Amino acid sequence: MLPRNVMTVGHKLGWIMSEAKTFDEMWGREQELRGPYSQFNEWFCAEDPARLRAKQREADQLFRLTGITFNVYGRREAEERLIPFDIIPRIISGSEWYRLSRGIEQRVRAINAFIHDIYHKQEIIKAGRIPVEMISRNEAFLPQMIGVAPPGGIYTHIVGIDLVRTGPGDFFVLEDNARTPSGVSYMLENRETMLQMFPELFSQNRVQPVQNYPLNLRRSLAASAPSATNGTPVVAVLTPGIYNSAYFEHAFLADQMGVELVEGHDLKVVNGRVAMRTTKGYTPIDVLYRRVDDDFLDPLNFNPDSQLGVPGIMDVYRAGGITIANAPGTGIADDKAIYSYMPEIVEFYTGERPLLKNVPTYRCSEADDLAYVLDNLSDLVVKEVHGSGGYGMLIGPAASKKELERFRAKLKARPGNYIAQPTLSLSTVPIFSRTGMAPRHVDLRPFVLVSPEGVNVTPGGLTRVALKKGSLVVNSSQGGGTKDTWVLED
Repeated sequence: MLPRNVMTVGHKLGWIMSEAKTFDEMWGREQELRGPYSQFNEWFCAEDPARLRAKQREADQLFRLTGITFNVYGRREAEERLIPFDIIPRIISGSEWYRLSRGIEQRVRAINAFIHDIYHKQEIIKAGRIPVEMISRNEAFLPQMIGVAPPGGIYTHIVGIDLVRTGPGDFFVLEDNARTPSGVSYMLENRETMLQMFPELFSQNRVQPVQNYPLNLRRSLAASAPSATNGTPVVAVLTPGIYNSAYFEHAFLADQMGVELVEGHDLKVVNGRVAMRTTKGYTPIDVLYRRVDDDFLDPLNFNPDSQLGVPGIMDVYRAGGITIANAPGTGIADDKAIYSYMPEIVEFYTGERPLLKNVPTYRCSEADDLAYVLDNLSDLVVKEVHGSGGYGMLIGPAASKKELERFRAKLKARPGNYIAQPTLSLSTVPIFSRTGMAPRHVDLRPFVLVSPEGVNVTPGGLTRVALKKGSLVVNSSQGGGTKDTWVLED
């Protein structure tokens, strides 16, 4: 069960600390200031609270003017909201990040090797490390990708690895995002906002930069261009359109990379190449960074009713005429049941022990695991294997009896649709509240670029924070916000 937090007030700006043994990244477990936050704390203690409150309002206004919003679905009408931003940075030491980034790189390499294997020889299944039904019955597995070798051998060009922390050196991977990871635009805008409002902090703290991500992204995509490329690779971003929840990010990244933002109706197959409409006619595209789900990518190969994709693009792709990033079929690595096998996957393809730990996971498709989950539902977190955005999940310790019984019925009806995990004591970091600083639970999504030239892990990533007191759900669609993530140079 979750510990009940008893709150006490200290610090001149009303720092609120939990007396429970939750690990706080600024104050540890014993309310002793941790090294990465020492210079920031010195600055913070000297600041006028009224100035900081004004800066928080300024940040909110800046996000509103910039149009940094997201859409909330699952209601009668889609609702557009301002994404909340908190001005207190999350700070990670260089040595902590070094260990994390090595584990992230190892995991991403293993994911890419796994995806290649399951669409080719399926050696991991033959070796008995993963049951065949995990693939054959998986809705994210695309038979159309069997035998397809993408340019450069890269399936996962952009990856987001969600991490949680429970102690000074205890990081766990919560889930992998290898299909279309989102949120990098918020990471970049968070840093830009902090640089604009508190430039003195960056002169006092040696913070590793993230602003070169768009340039690195374009270079990485260009390096993955197919052999049919003639001259400098032409890169474009494919968006479903303005009504998509991540449209701000699609437009932002296209603008930052200096490439075209296109929709399906802007593209067609011309002379065996995918080409985009321009004022000078149709221009072939070499690399398409697609933000359209597999099912809608090509109406001739997938959903015939799709108006978002490009008829025939899969035929061009299979012939080696275009790079699609990320490759179709990569969503199988996002599957939360496959996630439970990641320690075996990492060891199988790298020959090494995983540097990053998984959260212990119960596969409800297995009778013994299902029985345990049903008996302990009030102590567990239950997730849909293909779920995202915090939807369709149950946090047992925070659920009512009605919610528990409703979910119990769902589990019995479709056990293979769910996995369950113990409730971790997630670390907290400070947010700037009305009474000063207060601890809130966080996760971290570092962003990784993969190309034939290597793996590039951006220092930091997107910190998502549960702004509601006591909440463990950090998704913006569920009331969470974001904050700037600093990785210091040691």
